[in-house]
Amino acid sequence: MNPLWDEARTFIEACYRELGKCEADIERRLDEVRHQIQRDGTYEHTFEELEHGARMAWRNSNRCIGRLFWQSLHVFDRRHLREPQAMFEAICEHLRFARNGGKIRPTLTVFAPASREREVRIWNHQIVRYAGYETPHGIVGDPASAAFTRVCQDLGWRGQGSPWDVLPVVIADGGALAWFELPRDLVLEVPIEHPEHRSIADLGLRWYAVPVLSDMALIIGGIRYTAAPFNGWYMVTEIGARNLADPFRYNMLPAVADALGLDRSSDATLWRDRALVELNVAVLHSFRKHNVTIVDHHTAARQFAYFEQLERDANRRVTGDWTWLIPPLSPAATHIFHSGYDNDFVLPNFVRQRRPYPAPHLRIDPSVFR
Repeated sequence: MNPLWDEARTFIEACYRELGKCEADIERRLDEVRHQIQRDGTYEHTFEELEHGARMAWRNSNRCIGRLFWQSLHVFDRRHLREPQAMFEAICEHLRFARNGGKIRPTLTVFAPASREREVRIWNHQIVRYAGYETPHGIVGDPASAAFTRVCQDLGWRGQGSPWDVLPVVIADGGALAWFELPRDLVLEVPIEHPEHRSIADLGLRWYAVPVLSDMALIIGGIRYTAAPFNGWYMVTEIGARNLADPFRYNMLPAVADALGLDRSSDATLWRDRALVELNVAVLHSFRKHNVTIVDHHTAARQFAYFEQLERDANRRVTGDWTWLIPPLSPAATHIFHSGYDNDFVLPNFVRQRRPYPAPHLRIDPSVFR
């Protein structure tokens, strides 16, 4: 038994049937794949297989609430690129296309698959991400980026030391390792302001528009693509209830509460809850003011309910990680909170990879919540 052949056959049969191919086409393609594996020990996807396989991977992503739009994913095939410089230029093309003047387009760029001779990796967690500088007085910027910021500095990169410095893109292609500064005109950022409270704008908050995940592997039919950056668009709570609010990220709730004049003398005043809602109001308002695609968590939950219905109609089982699907703000106000999902892993899919650089394990200090 050949595990690669087994996975390839399962994928080809499912993919081609979803694409409406006849049984003769399926058998013809399976014969081609079998021959390639016997001859070379691997096989190469056609673009049609690559594109639909990537869309299936999004559809099977248990942690994603935005899967309704899986069929709209645009796929750039860049498997032929051989140098970090060329890969970086493709990443810039990806950002430019996905940004689309603020009307964000779901996009995925696929680089060469892993082989015995070569493994391509993008070291960034996201293509656009803010640096986190360790100082004697704490971290300036994003604490989640502290370890990678040290790596970038060791490679020779120097930021300005502000809370909003965009990190370089680090690419490893076999033995070649290189870093590149993103052109500033490619990084669309949204300044955060509140529709009613001007004091929120005085905090100087901002966030980038396009979340391009870049450190996960895409597995399709037994082939592992170790560099396959992809993006959708933001749900407001990802920024307003996590990135800017988490005590181990930007920890802005105390500052927001003070800007709103809330009483922080006791937990019983629910100042965190009130600040959290208003910070999300500010993020949603700001993205919409600047005509940048974003979705609120209630709309996203309704879209997910429609996705569930469509999947049932297609006789496909919906899998999901409930702990990720529920929004971090008012989860009980969505149907997802009251639902159950099997967190089974279904291929094609995206998988986490071992970090290519050493980093300490994140430990959450309970004292930061006090």
